[in-house]
Amino acid sequence: MRRQNGPVAVQRPENGPSDAGQSRCALSESDLSTLKTTMLTFATLGPEGSDHHFVLQRYLASHGITEASRLIVFDDFHCGARDVVDGRADYLLQCAVHPAAAEIASTYRPRLVVVDAFISPSRPMALVRARKAGDGRERVAVQPASQNDADLSCWSEVIFESSVAAVQNGLRARRYEAGIVFMSFALANCDEWQVLASIGTTCEAWIVYGREAVDKGDAVVWRDSPVAHQYWLGMDRSPNCGGS
Repeated sequence: MRRQNGPVAVQRPENGPSDAGQSRCALSESDLSTLKTTMLTFATLGPEGSDHHFVLQRYLASHGITEASRLIVFDDFHCGARDVVDGRADYLLQCAVHPAAAEIASTYRPRLVVVDAFISPSRPMALVRARKAGDGRERVAVQPASQNDADLSCWSEVIFESSVAAVQNGLRARRYEAGIVFMSFALANCDEWQVLASIGTTCEAWIVYGREAVDKGDAVVWRDSPVAHQYWLGMDRSPNCGGS
């Protein structure tokens, strides 16, 4: 299932990049006007408000192309991959630790190729339990990538869901007593859910797929990245002065 946003896809999220970071590479008003008829379409895992949706908003804002892009969210990565391969979308965003990452990369190659990668923190997470459950510790639900973010050893049964949003929906439906969810879910319903453990954010690697390769057979590396400076400082050399 796919859902498509309108021409102006999203606004910059509240915790998104700083204005300074955005203005460095933002498109001018004339550029945006020219692009209105050729907007880029980015696909990612939904629903709206998911971690994938959140990080994609940050990514587009960092490139200054939010208003020149539209977003498609879907329930399955194969759907998004086929959209890119068939030309219904231009790019696909996927978390590198998502259980389907290896399958997507191998199934659609060479029609779908990696064109970019970056790191970004996720939304703050928490392990919560229904207050009405008392001290019960029977069933807890998680998205597989977050199963090690909290100690679940005392729960009788761990249930795996396809996304954090699915865990939240399951909690609302009372299918289990607890789950690892977005902290915002707990804060918005603090009379119903007790926070057992605050997990915070996790910085993860993210992959952008497209149809046209950009590597030309060589490694594509951001040589002036923050970690590049760590490398040079670790060797007591500066990347800007030639070293010793």
